[in-house]
Amino acid sequence: MPRLAQGVLRGAAIAIALALLLLAGLTVEHVLDFGEAAAIAVVLTGGLGWIAGYGTPKRHVAAPAEEKPVVLLPQEFLERLPDPVVLLNRSREIVAVNAPARELLGIGVLGGDLALSLRHPDVLAAVEALGLGLSSVTEEITLPGPVPRTFTLHAGDLPASADPDGPRVVLVLRDETRAKRAEQSRADFVANASHELRSPLSALIGFIETLRGPASDDALARDRFLGVMQAEAQRMARLVEDLMSLSRVEINEHVPPRHRVHLADVLAAVAETLAVRAEKRDMSIVVDCPDDLPPVLGENDQLTQVFHNLVANAVKYARAGTPIRVTAGLIDRMPGTQSRGVSVAVVDEGEGIDPIHLPRLTERFYRADEGRSRRLGGTGLGLAIVKHIVNRHRGRLSVESQVGTGSTFTVILPAADRPTTPRT
Repeated sequence: MPRLAQGVLRGAAIAIALALLLLAGLTVEHVLDFGEAAAIAVVLTGGLGWIAGYGTPKRHVAAPAEEKPVVLLPQEFLERLPDPVVLLNRSREIVAVNAPARELLGIGVLGGDLALSLRHPDVLAAVEALGLGLSSVTEEITLPGPVPRTFTLHAGDLPASADPDGPRVVLVLRDETRAKRAEQSRADFVANASHELRSPLSALIGFIETLRGPASDDALARDRFLGVMQAEAQRMARLVEDLMSLSRVEINEHVPPRHRVHLADVLAAVAETLAVRAEKRDMSIVVDCPDDLPPVLGENDQLTQVFHNLVANAVKYARAGTPIRVTAGLIDRMPGTQSRGVSVAVVDEGEGIDPIHLPRLTERFYRADEGRSRRLGGTGLGLAIVKHIVNRHRGRLSVESQVGTGSTFTVILPAADRPTTPRT
């Protein structure tokens, strides 16, 4: 009992004891009769009992704190997070995912082991480290695929719950692919531009010095040099434009397009654009595209660039007076997948390409015939741009060529899910 409460009880007992002695004296002196004195005594002793039992503060013993239950994140909350999120239990089984994680990892049914959906040693090592006592792990990982993607993995443990199969580990994947590609693209642009622009810039400087010096009064030399300077300046402009185009494609290569594009319209526009250039070499562009060809998932401008580059190369390098055939068709199954696709083949009747060059044709600045390519105004970047655009569209590019006969460049793109009615 607290010290203050004890003092109060002691004082009350002394006061009541004195009152009882006073009652006894009054009874002896016949001031009060025995009944009245007894009634007052009962009241006084009852008051003392009340003070002792109820009037003093009681000690309250705090009840043991109950463990607060773990509140699980609702699925609606997970679905609104922009980054892929995966929740695991203590057995490393997937118990919850959001839409970005399903799209990235292809998780269809919950309850499977993480290694079945994300077989990456650094991810599995991070989960194991959490089981050994670490509270969080952060790693940079690269996931393979048609286009490799870079992520920052954040793995953290969750409080234990009464449910033994409840979530104990959360994995969050932050996509860093765009930032990494932008950084690499800037480095490549500086390296490539400084290397490829050196020759035309040296030529321009040399011609300018000649025109300001020995040929300052030579009208014929001035006209000839100005023509060469114009050609070199145009070549530099094409080079810079192709480098910028390649950089833009590479930065977004990991993001597949979602629009529906009708290749019949794209191929018709490309053939019309290049018709004048083909007529100058007595060539024709023949497009064979069925009316019921389904649309593809893509981006119209980039697909136009793909087929413009392929047909322009055919017009440039094939023999004069020969046709360029562009043939489109539906394929039931794309290579490596179970989905339908659309193939477009650009066939020329040129000199063909030696097989030794075929594996490297899509490398930037690689030329099977460097002298001829430069003479015809090529930058060595056209097929590299085609390859990266096709990769972004999750398609395939193949090249077949026979020396003396010609070459066939084939692009295969995934068809849109829903079939369309024949176009009129």
